Amino acid sequence: MRGRRDFDELGDHHVVRTTVLHISPDALRWAQWVLADEPFHLGGLPIAWQVSARSDTTSSLADWSAYFTPGVPGEAITEFLLALDQCNPPTTLYDGPELVLAAATGHGWLRDADQPHAAAMHPTFTARLSLGEVPPLIQDADPSALTAEGDGQVAMGWQAWAEPAMGAPYLWAASFSASVPHRLVAAFAFSLSSTAPVLRRVLPESTRDQILCAPAN
Repeated sequence: MRGRRDFDELGDHHVVRTTVLHISPDALRWAQWVLADEPFHLGGLPIAWQVSARSDTTSSLADWSAYFTPGVPGEAITEFLLALDQCNPPTTLYDGPELVLAAATGHGWLRDADQPHAAAMHPTFTARLSLGEVPPLIQDADPSALTAEGDGQVAMGWQAWAEPAMGAPYLWAASFSASVPHRLVAAFAFSLSSTAPVLRRVLPESTRDQILCAPAN
């Protein structure tokens, strides 16, 4: 999955923002709706939400950011935000990546045979979580998050996406920069992999034959 930012002819010189910004009372966390103004793509899809956190209000830069395209299950984003609200400070890495995999495999997801400690997927292979090199433009301010890889250093972070069939366009994608605490990604993974029923008024055409449906109470 690759990140991409597109600029139109005038966009390089004139930027007009019509964004929605939610800031926590301590000003250490914020969520920004950027779909209208940021031609920044993951997996060929535009970014809708960017969630960020910092350790110090005197810093103008976020320590880490997470990115969600349209279509990411709202329940999973909600759980991520609730976990972020409870995480103090929001930039400390207490736990390891195994917490994320345990959250998903506890609901029946399968570990990748080639990357059992870094990736898991839905049993139908239509959705996946993977810890690897993050796409370009994913923002992270912590140089200690870089990992030695080959002849250089790369930033390793979690990514998640839904792909209804091999080679088909992604339904949605999410990317977490290298310093996002694993416990927050685990909250996202727990909700994403949950088999609990959710209310939907519109079903993706490409996945209707893979969804178990029941009338809403």
